[in-house]
Amino acid sequence: MKKFYWILVFTFLMLNTAFSQVKTSENYRITILSTMLTDIRGVGEWGFAALIEVDGNKILFDTGARPETVLKNAEELRIDLSTVEHVYLSHNHWDHVGGLITLRKNLMATNPKALSIAHVGKGAFYSRPSANGAEGNGMIDIKAEYESLGGKFIIHEKSGEIFPGMWNTGPVTRVHNERNWSGAGKIIKDGKSIEDNIPEDQSIALSTSSGWVLISGCGHAGIINTMDHIRKNIQNKAITVAIGGFHLLNASDETLDWTAKQMKRNEVVDLIGAHCTGVNALYSLRSLLNMDRKNAVVGAVGTVYSSRTGITAGRIAR
Repeated sequence: MKKFYWILVFTFLMLNTAFSQVKTSENYRITILSTMLTDIRGVGEWGFAALIEVDGNKILFDTGARPETVLKNAEELRIDLSTVEHVYLSHNHWDHVGGLITLRKNLMATNPKALSIAHVGKGAFYSRPSANGAEGNGMIDIKAEYESLGGKFIIHEKSGEIFPGMWNTGPVTRVHNERNWSGAGKIIKDGKSIEDNIPEDQSIALSTSSGWVLISGCGHAGIINTMDHIRKNIQNKAITVAIGGFHLLNASDETLDWTAKQMKRNEVVDLIGAHCTGVNALYSLRSLLNMDRKNAVVGAVGTVYSSRTGITAGRIAR
């Protein structure tokens, strides 16, 4: 019994030491490059992408739906994506991976290393048979073409640091019953056909002195599950900012009320709901969280969140 006690003490001290060593960043910028709403520059689409910059390190989070949307929007916003070597795919769906090959082909002409490293969660390449028996997972063909272009996939099974201060959640533990997927699809895992709950769904979290900044593609694992996963598996501190798609567009009033309470528990103070969050859901959360247009907006192409200025929203999104 005494030996077991000291094992527990040692484990606690090791975890506490690891948490205390999570580097924080006070210089970061997130720019939305694909979503449904746009302002003066760029075009909108059903998709999501954002450029994340932290202390000089850059990563493209998702690649939008149509092949050229992110490429053209970046050009209009005068953002040079050829300097970005890492791309992060939150999950396998077409509206998040559609621009990958076009971006790689165009940018590698300027910089051979541009978008040459792609981060995905375990499950991104699982077979997903369609109703007629054909392969429904477009990521399988994308993988072959991307690798033929010199690209390399890194498959994540757990949380880990990508750059100092920038963390990948890895596939998210599902504690709360947030069913943010259709339930109609199937995947083949270990030779068996099971419900496709988008097991590879993952997000990025930036560590800052005031709390975590969360960037989510769709939040199929559940935006609250994602927040709690970060606090349990990386470091237990407030999730002060949430940006991206939260898959709440069809959420009931009851679900939105619960989500708002959980966001309040996690100490969210700034909110940019884009893509599949839903306009009505964003405004409902704004009201339930007692926020206003300064700290809760609908994300648009060109919307920026930075360590210096907080939310910089387009005129139509304010």
